[in-house]
Amino acid sequence: MSTTRHLVNRRRRLATTPSRPAGAGTEPVYGQPEAVEADPEPADSIESDAADDTAPDDAGASPTDGAPRARAARLRITLPAVLCALTVLLGAVAVWAFASASGLRDEPARQNTALTDIGRTSEVKGRISEAVGAVFSYDYASPARSDRAASTYLTGRAVQQHEDMLADVREQAPEQKLVLTTAVTESGVEFLDGDRARLLVFADQSNTRTGKDEETTYAAAMFAVDAVRRGDTWLIAAIDTFTR
Repeated sequence: MSTTRHLVNRRRRLATTPSRPAGAGTEPVYGQPEAVEADPEPADSIESDAADDTAPDDAGASPTDGAPRARAARLRITLPAVLCALTVLLGAVAVWAFASASGLRDEPARQNTALTDIGRTSEVKGRISEAVGAVFSYDYASPARSDRAASTYLTGRAVQQHEDMLADVREQAPEQKLVLTTAVTESGVEFLDGDRARLLVFADQSNTRTGKDEETTYAAAMFAVDAVRRGDTWLIAAIDTFTR
């Protein structure tokens, strides 16, 4: 397809070519159409036209043609940086999570299996309730029973503490014929870690004088005990009456 430059060259060539004389050249054969002489074009004009047809039109190029290439270049630069930042962030989160989990494992609340070990919690409650009822009960007629209970259920500081707490009862029991009975009404395991435990104990006590004038008094008691496991049983190691 001819371009504008091709038409200009053609008009210029026609303007400079002299007119052919009439009758010049070979006469056409009768009955055949007259041959039309082709209009030759200079080689440089053809090459110029081809160059014009194939060369890109810089004047008509859009100023945004380089935008996709620029965006691709920026993507190649920023994508590794983003991935590196994400890697660092994930590493920091992993370190924080590990430190937090370690801190939670080290907290005393996490070591207190009274919150999770229901079977062991029930066991220590039952054994200590039985021990408290035995060691804090006293019958003037059979003082040896109290002594056996003390040797069976007490250890450590609790031995002397128990002796001091029942000193007045032992002294007055023969004369007043005292019978002291203690029954645990409620208990709670405050702390349980392996073979150690601390319990808060609520108990009802009745003190009966069986002499000439029989009289019974009642009182409620609240105290805490530290317990340790020895073999298959739990022993009271310390008694805290919350007094100073």
